Amino acid sequence: MENSKQLRTWLDDLQLEHPLVIAGPCSAETEAQVLKIAHELKDSDVSYFRAGIWKPRTRPGNFEGVGALGLKWLQKVKAETGLKTATEVANRAHVELALEHDVDLLWIGARSTVSPFIVQEIADALEGTDKIVLIKNPVNPDLALWLGAVERLASANIKNLGVIHRGFSTYEKSKYRNNPEWQLAIELQTKFPDLPLINDPSHITGKRDMVFDVCQTALDLNFDGLMIETHFDPDNAWSDAAQQITPSTLIQYTKDLKIRNVSTTEADYTSELQKLRAQIDVVDNQLLETLGKRMKVAEAIGALKKEKNVAVLQSKRWNEILGKMVLEGEQHNLSEEFILKLFKAIHQESINHQKQILKG
Repeated sequence: MENSKQLRTWLDDLQLEHPLVIAGPCSAETEAQVLKIAHELKDSDVSYFRAGIWKPRTRPGNFEGVGALGLKWLQKVKAETGLKTATEVANRAHVELALEHDVDLLWIGARSTVSPFIVQEIADALEGTDKIVLIKNPVNPDLALWLGAVERLASANIKNLGVIHRGFSTYEKSKYRNNPEWQLAIELQTKFPDLPLINDPSHITGKRDMVFDVCQTALDLNFDGLMIETHFDPDNAWSDAAQQITPSTLIQYTKDLKIRNVSTTEADYTSELQKLRAQIDVVDNQLLETLGKRMKVAEAIGALKKEKNVAVLQSKRWNEILGKMVLEGEQHNLSEEFILKLFKAIHQESINHQKQILKG
């Protein structure tokens, strides 16, 4: 699969003057609930009304969706409001029912993307469709697996494709429900700049008071749109209550969010940007030189440990470094999350260098 301007055709054809917005409840609960939310969104920037019909939950016993009955409610949404409709599919049966009820946009969830078998089943069921199909990132940060899912759908002659960035599971402490790992989404964007990229701040944050900031970050990174879970009574939603916002809040967000220019041809901007980027290049080179020097010291430590038959990993020393660096980082306005990731990576590389010394 290669990048092509044609990947954006379905999005460009919408002729929007703002980022694409897909919104609606996490789950379709009742017909009245679905229609009430849809009517509150119909005169907004929302282009697609989303609702979960089948809800794959992490653990059994939670609400898992109303099933095919909810598709009839989506038909009513389209008839009464003019909004296009969207829902998640996870197998061939879901696809066939969604197509039968003329759902406009289908997405493949994170738990499905992890399985090439499931993705292939869905691709086979959708072969040749002109429906829009979006693929959420897999649960874990695996770009190859994410792109592999896109390629399977493209190979099934599905032209209207896009991806949804909903964050990634992590065992580490984080303020997010699913860590955004922005760099991975940027890498996908670099490989396929014309593949529509949608952000899902609801699943990234897990908390409604963080949704706006993640939306703004996504737009600052030139994402093409947002998928936001919306409910008229979020606290009493049957699933994911904490991360849903009201339709009125969503409408206000679309007014308050800033849309950045991708670039500008203004001479003073271009000149100043070149100067600042040159400074960044210098600092980056200094960083690499400093890291190279650190590894030389790590190798010397490895040689000493080999001579004295001492284990590579010294947990007490490592914990002392982490604690000290987190405090030092605060003095330079660097977040604890960033410092932990940075020094864990440096520490792992140091261990790798020392292990090579011990083997030698």
